[in-house]
Amino acid sequence: MQRIIALLIITVFLSPVSGLAQSRKRTTTKSTRPVAAPMLGEAERAGAGRVADQIKVLTKFIYLLGGVAKGLEAVDDATSRNEAKQNKATVRSSIRSVKDVLDKLEIDFRATPALQRYYIKLAGVAAGAAKAEDLAAANQFDKAGRALLDVVNHLTDVLLAMR
Repeated sequence: MQRIIALLIITVFLSPVSGLAQSRKRTTTKSTRPVAAPMLGEAERAGAGRVADQIKVLTKFIYLLGGVAKGLEAVDDATSRNEAKQNKATVRSSIRSVKDVLDKLEIDFRATPALQRYYIKLAGVAAGAAKAEDLAAANQFDKAGRALLDVVNHLTDVLLAMR
């Protein structure tokens, strides 16, 4: 059972995020009506898409983490100790990967002129993931999941600011 859970966690991070996107193409007709709101630039659209992708990946991961966190914290009998250690290491590694991706997202927003105005709102998401990493390292997986939920809320606020 624990191997299945570990594989699910690994699968979430190894699966391409584009697979979560809508696959059916829609045809649109051009309208001659004036557009009420200004259109986002290509960099802003791409940045918003990346933030949305991170929200999708993190919520899926947190959902899976919630199911295993209680079991990981409770497993301490001698017969399954080695497997539990491997599963805990997998979760810790996955959280570290999340933190690395969020670090890169922050750097990209800071370095891309069209996204710099949103960087102030985005700043801190990697620190939230680092907090989750520290909690997981201390075998506090439930608290780590809660820290990641705070990161998702932060990312959602950034996405709302970008619309």
